[in-house]
Amino acid sequence: MKYAPMKHTPIKSLAGNLLRRVAPLAFCCSAIFMLHAGPRADVELDSGWRFEQADPTNAEQVSFPDARWTTVSLPHNWGWEQAQRGETYLRGPGWYRRELDLQPKAGRRYFLRFEAASTVADVYLNGKLLGGHRGGFGAFCFELTKDLSETGTNLLAVRVDNAPQPDIAPLSGDFSVYGGLYRPVHLIETGETCIAPTDHGSPGIAWLQTSVSPTQAVLDVTAQISNAAKKGRALTLVAKVLDADGNQIAGSEEKITPATGVTAPYFLRVVVPQPHLWNGRKDPYLYQAVVELRTADEAVDSVTQPVGLRYYRVDPDLGFFLNGQPYHLHGVNKHQDRPVKGWAVSDADLAEDVNLISEIGATVVRCAHYQHSDYFYSLCDKAGILVWAEIPQVNEINSSPEFEETSRNQLLDLIRQNINHPAIFTWSLFNEIGLVKTQDPHRELQDLDNVAHGEDPTRPTIGATFTSEFPQMNKIPDLLGWNTYPGWYSSWGSKGDFGGWLDKHRHDSRHGGFCVSEYGAGANVAQHEQNPRQPKPTGQWHPEEWQALVHEEAWKQMKSRPFVWGTFVWNMFDFVVSTRHEGGVAGLNDKGLVTYDRQTRKDAFYFYKANWSEDPTLHITDQRFIERTNAVTDVKIYSNAGEVKLFLNAASQGSRTNDGNTVFIWKDVQLKPGENTVEARAQIHGTNVSDRCLWNLK
Repeated sequence: MKYAPMKHTPIKSLAGNLLRRVAPLAFCCSAIFMLHAGPRADVELDSGWRFEQADPTNAEQVSFPDARWTTVSLPHNWGWEQAQRGETYLRGPGWYRRELDLQPKAGRRYFLRFEAASTVADVYLNGKLLGGHRGGFGAFCFELTKDLSETGTNLLAVRVDNAPQPDIAPLSGDFSVYGGLYRPVHLIETGETCIAPTDHGSPGIAWLQTSVSPTQAVLDVTAQISNAAKKGRALTLVAKVLDADGNQIAGSEEKITPATGVTAPYFLRVVVPQPHLWNGRKDPYLYQAVVELRTADEAVDSVTQPVGLRYYRVDPDLGFFLNGQPYHLHGVNKHQDRPVKGWAVSDADLAEDVNLISEIGATVVRCAHYQHSDYFYSLCDKAGILVWAEIPQVNEINSSPEFEETSRNQLLDLIRQNINHPAIFTWSLFNEIGLVKTQDPHRELQDLDNVAHGEDPTRPTIGATFTSEFPQMNKIPDLLGWNTYPGWYSSWGSKGDFGGWLDKHRHDSRHGGFCVSEYGAGANVAQHEQNPRQPKPTGQWHPEEWQALVHEEAWKQMKSRPFVWGTFVWNMFDFVVSTRHEGGVAGLNDKGLVTYDRQTRKDAFYFYKANWSEDPTLHITDQRFIERTNAVTDVKIYSNAGEVKLFLNAASQGSRTNDGNTVFIWKDVQLKPGENTVEARAQIHGTNVSDRCLWNLK
């Protein structure tokens, strides 16, 4: 069976490309005025907000006094301050207010689109409730046209609450859930008839890749058209695909007369001959997909998005295939938080994360354990990194109708908003259900699986499990991932047991074969131990050397088994968990390959870079283990060179050749008292490379 997904990027417009990062308020009206140059505008409302960490009565009313509230810019969130110190963090309501200087124009429509609010949001304009959203990770959008003041002076108020709710996932989880408007908010202006932005906050366009091959790509386009005019008028719906140079290479159009007062789907089929395929890291080629509503003379509305054309499948015996060729998925998990920011990260932060994931040579990233930002998915599209996209169904469920409805909406948010991203190859339904004693999960997960396939028949579903207690649960999604930690948590055994464990669970999935969706070990880069023993996960001693050994053994066992079609290190970056107090640091899960501040690549990072990346890699391990007490030590180097030479204090220690696992070891090297200079040299792809460090023997 072949699954061929697709692609989407942030809502854009003819004017919006220039306006995406403008400050609102005084500029807002001029931005809308600029709309006469195109059919829609998209202005980011990032400044001019006032915030109160409280729940005052009547805070939505125009007359409410907020002069003493704190002035903030978006994105903004709370709770990280305490969580990053390992303390109980704030979970409760907060209010945002700001003026919206907008003079409504006849024949125009206005929308507010929130990229996310954690976890419950109620949005008011001039004291009137526009609507609410439940769930902390998906976008949502409301129309405010009829509620705008004719004077042009409006008051926007938003109540956000991150207190735990029995109907909202996650009900629990090994990560912190901050509160606030932690992603951007947009003001969108369109004409009376438009491509609707209110369908679960989606772009209103779905490019389904019904059939893709090297000779032809068949794309079925669905456009959600909303007509607020008093009567219908004849329009032309146009869909076209442009190559990277802006040349149209395929298109289709249809005459339509949208009914008034409704939002209805309209359908087109576009056939791309001889497509230039999106081929992962090797060639992430992107077309531009354009959908327009036109009169005879001009565009009424337009949405342009990148689209990458590809097809793929999972063979239960041979692994993952992209565009008909074997393509191993090896990569990492990722959370979205940052030091001193929590979830309110910048575009530059996300770009840095993708650059580091690319540097290590990863072909895939699992976005744990919730919907990540549209911008991050877009960066993965451009980098050619495949994406496992997930909803926050973590550890446990509540089988109440309210929880099932909210979870269904979270899945619809995820799929409809991101269906056009070529990087996304699967929709995930759950993570470690049963870790907390839970109600019977089967019916709810089966319903979600049906929703996912109904929304997107081109992509498989997946779940990440940790247990055989619910064997039928593991067979509900099309694909299965196992979270397993041999060599770290004692219940999974020693690191040497991993091969047998993989063989044992080979047929637990519906079709056979599986991926390892989590594995790893903690590491504090300030803690070191020669010949380390397995540490206690909840203890204060997490030597960096043990993490490296766990990953060396795990990768050796997984890469030798083709039925393990994908591997996902837990985690790419250290991240905050307020309840953890281990590894010598409060409030941190230290299983990352890179430190929380993104400044230090741990030894295990270079192990994978040597295995995954084509870039010349040569790294002496234990470089931070500077102060030594043992004169005799092994020297271990990670490299993708064919041969590595070692020098100690300028004296040659001989060379070692690559035995296929990129680990080079010199046994029983003798250090001298005082400072020792350790240097490695190699030639990789015709380039001379070296690495050097200093060790002090007391």
